[in-house]
Amino acid sequence: MKRIIALTLVTLGLTVSAQAQWVVFDPTAQMQSIMNTAQEIAQFVKVIQNQVQQIQTLNDQLNEFKHYESLFGDPKAVLLTTVQPLVTDLRKTELGQTLTALEGAADAGQAMLYDANGLFSSIGTTFTTPNGATVTRRESPYLPVAAVQKTTDNFLSVTTDATARRVALKEEIARTTTALKNATTDAEVQKLTGVLIGLSSALNNTDYEINQATASALVQDVANRNEAQRQIEAKKEQQHAEFTEAVQKYGQTFRLVNTPTAFPTQ
Repeated sequence: MKRIIALTLVTLGLTVSAQAQWVVFDPTAQMQSIMNTAQEIAQFVKVIQNQVQQIQTLNDQLNEFKHYESLFGDPKAVLLTTVQPLVTDLRKTELGQTLTALEGAADAGQAMLYDANGLFSSIGTTFTTPNGATVTRRESPYLPVAAVQKTTDNFLSVTTDATARRVALKEEIARTTTALKNATTDAEVQKLTGVLIGLSSALNNTDYEINQATASALVQDVANRNEAQRQIEAKKEQQHAEFTEAVQKYGQTFRLVNTPTAFPTQ
């Protein structure tokens, strides 16, 4: 800054010397002008120095940020290949149906034809009497059986699907765990941990789906047994009433004579 001021003073002095031949020279005014100019130059140099200092500070902050980035990593730069299988599993429609829906879908005709893939024998929707008459089976007795069959099919469907998903989810958990072990930045650790939690939750959800399907089948079976017992009790009560009524009617028809029988005399 001192060199700039000195150079400016010399230049101004030469200019004054050259102009002195033509104008009246005022040393006081000229010196004041030179001092004013020198102050302006000094102020300008100070502003430049402040700007240079600010640039240096920003550069230091940038280097510090780059240092932190190398330690923690850039979250946007972390690409997770195990996320898509998790998203796909979460978006998949569950196969399990509610007990109400299964009961509503019960079909007596299907229950009559059900053979469990050849394990059982189908009874058919009709049968033939010894006299050769074809009789169509009534549907109402087979509706509870159809409901149990529906819940059983639901259980098998959910179990098959959940088992396949469990295998895939466990493979993704293994891959994510390995990636987490090899992570070098905090951003990788945070993202992989989140994915691992999601995969574990999805795996646990498959157990829940299987348990729900199992519970539906068990509840329907219990409901059928309860209904069968209810029908038995109702039948017993009806038979008791009918028997009591029959006995009373029989007593009135065949009432015993309490008075001695009078036989004719000669």
